[in-house]
Amino acid sequence: MAGASAPYSSVWKLYKPYWKRINFLSIAAIAVLCSASYLLGIWQHGGGTSRAASSVILATVSCNNNNNSPSSTTVTLDFAARHAADDSAFDAPARRDFPACDAKYSEYTPCEDVARSLKFPRDRLIYRERHCPAKGEELRCLIPAPAGYRTPFPWPESRGVAWFANVPHKELTVEKAVQNWIRVDGDKFRFPGGGTMFPNGADAYIDEIDRLINLRDGSVRTAIDSGCGVASWGAYLLSRDILTMSFAPRDSHEAQVQFALERGVPAMIGILASNRLPYPSRAFDMAHCSRCLIPWHQYDGLYLIEIDRILRPGGYWILSGPPINWKRYWKGWQRTQEDLSAEQSAIEAVAKSLCWKKIKEERDIAIWQKPTNHIHCKANRKIIHSPQFCTDQNPDAAWYTKMEACITSMPEVDSIQDIAGGELKKWPERLMAVPPRISSGSLNGVTDEMFFQDTEMWKKRVGYYKKLFNLGQKGRYRNLLDMNARFGGFAAAMIDEPVWVMNAMPTAANVNTLGVIYERGLIGTYQDWCEAMSTYPRTYDLLHADSVFTLYNDRCEMEDILLEMERILRPEGTVIFRDDIDVLVKIKRITDGMRWKSQIADHEDGPNKREKILLAVKDYWTLSDQYQQQPNGAA
Repeated sequence: MAGASAPYSSVWKLYKPYWKRINFLSIAAIAVLCSASYLLGIWQHGGGTSRAASSVILATVSCNNNNNSPSSTTVTLDFAARHAADDSAFDAPARRDFPACDAKYSEYTPCEDVARSLKFPRDRLIYRERHCPAKGEELRCLIPAPAGYRTPFPWPESRGVAWFANVPHKELTVEKAVQNWIRVDGDKFRFPGGGTMFPNGADAYIDEIDRLINLRDGSVRTAIDSGCGVASWGAYLLSRDILTMSFAPRDSHEAQVQFALERGVPAMIGILASNRLPYPSRAFDMAHCSRCLIPWHQYDGLYLIEIDRILRPGGYWILSGPPINWKRYWKGWQRTQEDLSAEQSAIEAVAKSLCWKKIKEERDIAIWQKPTNHIHCKANRKIIHSPQFCTDQNPDAAWYTKMEACITSMPEVDSIQDIAGGELKKWPERLMAVPPRISSGSLNGVTDEMFFQDTEMWKKRVGYYKKLFNLGQKGRYRNLLDMNARFGGFAAAMIDEPVWVMNAMPTAANVNTLGVIYERGLIGTYQDWCEAMSTYPRTYDLLHADSVFTLYNDRCEMEDILLEMERILRPEGTVIFRDDIDVLVKIKRITDGMRWKSQIADHEDGPNKREKILLAVKDYWTLSDQYQQQPNGAA
């Protein structure tokens, strides 16, 4: 056999240098073709980005070739479109370039516009609620970033520092100078972590609360902070695995919610006035007010009744500041002892009428607990005549729904030991456990199996996103918005990343599952995408829009939704669209005129799916940039 193999050995020696040369030339040719393909793709989509980030995100084409593989075969490439866009399916206009808005709109919040709000009643601060532009009044331009705008600091550094140029307001540094909220340090803001009632820092204040109720065992996961300031309470709870929805009105405390968002902390513009807060019933494990100036004892206790609606069974309400500990502070608060005593008595009476139990009042903090069910509370309505329980009311309806001075009933239970609506697992087990709203069958057509399938699907999809672009890049993303959250699967799949997700429940959705999202230990809000969101420009680093445009087809203009997305997206922020290919082509035609770079990618299950993914990146630009000069002379 040795002799028989000799001829083959000599042939190999003869051709060995040739094969080496062929291999080198093949690899070189492949590399050149891949590079050319990539550069051509960039040229076709607008010719490079203003900053490196856009290039990195959109450089998703991979050239994998291994001709040395034993199983390598020749493949005929098929460039025929399996799902070509049907131009007859939509009446997309020709591309037009959107101009930049005037500099005065840099912090424009369409539904909380100061000038428009003055047309509405001052009573109960109704003028500070949502009042959106009428049809035809919407801006048709791009909201500019302020001159000198810079990418926010990465988390967790951002908790304590932000760029002054991003939120150029010094009002709070003067008004709250002695309260340790915020200070200017050169070109930065510093957030020492203080607050009106916790000048020694939010951590020390939270430690005080922790001595009164257990914040460490996972039973408290979701919280809401009313009148949040710069959201230091919520910012420091994050290190304890407690996720807080902070809200405050757009008022004389200039840009407090905007500061919170710059810090990478969940926050929204909002107020307790006449409408319910945009959250479902039984949503939060804990509610908090630290000198939030909300008149809890007025209007028949209407605002505490609303807190009762959104607190889960057994949830806590924490109050610090006036009138708590008034005997010590009444002079500093510049109020009479009689006035403060009467206010506290009135709050205590409202809490008692809601069947809350006062757990503790120690130094500056008082804590009440909501009952775990309403068996006793309904029985004592014969004695306590007001407020009565609401009738014919959807407890989860909260989009422009008026508050009522009646108690929202919890689900019925069989015994006094039962928890209304079902017991929640402790965090982090509750994230992946079947939420009680599903396991109880209270959501028509939604089963445990559907929940598990959705969870696995989003694990797969998020894994695919990370292959498509730099979703997992450290420090790149912090504030995320899922515009059509369903069960919160996208947020759940991102739980190990240093991000938080605002889960939006579209008002157009067939099934309201926002309560499910909260039962998982996540947070979110109701939102009609035909209107602007209650947040500042440049809030989010990433927007996830799964079938949003199919959902809102024929409800409002695609352009209006896209311009709102542009407003709330940070410069160099990313958008993931998932939708039918026809819809994505129409979206791309509009976003090409919004200074976005984009490209379409296949579905994670391959090219034969009509649903595709459109990845887009917003360019960096400010009014001071020369790039701001508009095509065709627009200003």
